[in-house]
Amino acid sequence: MGVFSRISNGWKMGTASLKIINKNKQLILFPIISSVFLFSVLASFAGIGYASYGMEYMEFFEQGSTTDYLITFVFYLISYFVIVFFNIGLVHCARIYFQGGEPKFSDGIKFSATRIPVIFSWSILAATVGLIIKAIQENSGSIGAIVSGLIGMVWSVATFFVVPVLAYENLGPIEAVKRSGSIVKNKWGESIGASFSFGILTFLGMLLIALPIGLILSMINPMVGIIAGIALVFLIQSVVSSAEMVFISSVYHQLVDEMPLQDYESDILDDLFIEKKKKGLLE
Repeated sequence: MGVFSRISNGWKMGTASLKIINKNKQLILFPIISSVFLFSVLASFAGIGYASYGMEYMEFFEQGSTTDYLITFVFYLISYFVIVFFNIGLVHCARIYFQGGEPKFSDGIKFSATRIPVIFSWSILAATVGLIIKAIQENSGSIGAIVSGLIGMVWSVATFFVVPVLAYENLGPIEAVKRSGSIVKNKWGESIGASFSFGILTFLGMLLIALPIGLILSMINPMVGIIAGIALVFLIQSVVSSAEMVFISSVYHQLVDEMPLQDYESDILDDLFIEKKKKGLLE
């Protein structure tokens, strides 16, 4: 299958994933509540810093001290735990839907609760990698910024499918990265196509929905317009984020379980996953 066919199929699967979110609106709760938790974590760390060091706390943390890195590590650890916890719940609800069920938000939360040890071990690895990237960026000048950017990009690509791997396979963090990387290696074109479609959908949603409504309301009351615009941007990002996790779940389950996926075109699925039998993918 050619490069453009792969990307085109990824685009079609991305838009189909958005339709699944429209049918299962509860799935949007996962990124919304995750974001609320993350904001609370950020506010808590900022509050502690301000209470301890006053207005100079940001300068203190920018010095690259041991305390700076320790606090950053803890912040990364909690943040990654929250993100993966809710993403695993969303992926599990997508699986229930693919199996013909009617997923509920509580189903995902209950399943994620059974994976807490795995999520925590993964969060330690992810926080460590994040801290290394931060250290390189802060201590190596412009070259460090380029190197850290490249490392971050490679890490993001390698871990693209790590959430369903953590959810359903008995693997440690490093093995989960390798497994995710093997899926990306074989399905890079579809991943690019879907990611591109999600980016375009986010941009169009902001341009055609959030911006016009925000501007119209700002003519009535500037504060109302700003709040409405921010709320709509947040909602659009939550919807697209949910669709992306549904896409990731669909690719994973079709590859590993050969699970029939409703709402996706059969010819696209055939093109996407026929290579599994040819190459023995994920055996």
